[in-house]
Amino acid sequence: MRALQIAASGMSAQQMRVEVVSNNLANMNTTGYNARRAEFADLHYQQVTRPGTISSAEGTLLPTGVQIGLGVRPAAVSVQLAQGSLAQTGGDLDLAIEGRGYLEVALPNGGAGFTRDGALKRSADGLIVTSEGYEVVPGIVIPDDARSLSINAAGEVYAYFGNRTEAELLGQFTLAGFTNEKGLEAIGANLFLETEASGPALVAAPGEDGLGTLRQGYLEDSSVDAVREVTELIKAQRGYELNAKVITAADQMLAATSQVR
Repeated sequence: MRALQIAASGMSAQQMRVEVVSNNLANMNTTGYNARRAEFADLHYQQVTRPGTISSAEGTLLPTGVQIGLGVRPAAVSVQLAQGSLAQTGGDLDLAIEGRGYLEVALPNGGAGFTRDGALKRSADGLIVTSEGYEVVPGIVIPDDARSLSINAAGEVYAYFGNRTEAELLGQFTLAGFTNEKGLEAIGANLFLETEASGPALVAAPGEDGLGTLRQGYLEDSSVDAVREVTELIKAQRGYELNAKVITAADQMLAATSQVR
């Protein structure tokens, strides 16, 4: 009774779909979060009769044959790249990326991470870091006596001191772009890692090489559409129920077979 295994694979697929939807809804308020979508593919087919098989002495060929599908499998959980709306915060170190690109972060293991979460902070040493305390490349330090900061669209960081009207340039943020952004590996804390699928990071100043620009005093909201996710949740629930009905029907058929005398 192949229907049992086929329906079981369908239930597992719908369960995974619900898990992806639940993660999207859980991150509705996560800065810079992009929704994920579960994608599936059919499993191997049992070739009972192959298409094109000769079916008669005259050489007649079967136009379709008999191919029995064996279920479904997860193919991918892909990121739905979309620009989230910008929420004004007024914070000197709050940065939103308008367009493509990621801020580069120096990880404790010496590697590089990438994020669109622009809720930056200032460490005890004046270094600009993420909320997790990771240094934001290129390692800009804010002097203790800086009165205020100004960050332009090109990522240049200026500091004002005392009564001076002229600002001093402290450094410039860069952005990293990727040929295939969906190939980045998510590791949590709004961080991604470069992979062979994503291609190497292409680093440039904001506004160059097709990268976006920075806006100070804003943060990028999550791109999750709550209505769409609830709709996906309902569809997944109904799909799970239908596969469960198939298992029930297969069980009843087996029961009827076992009662034959």
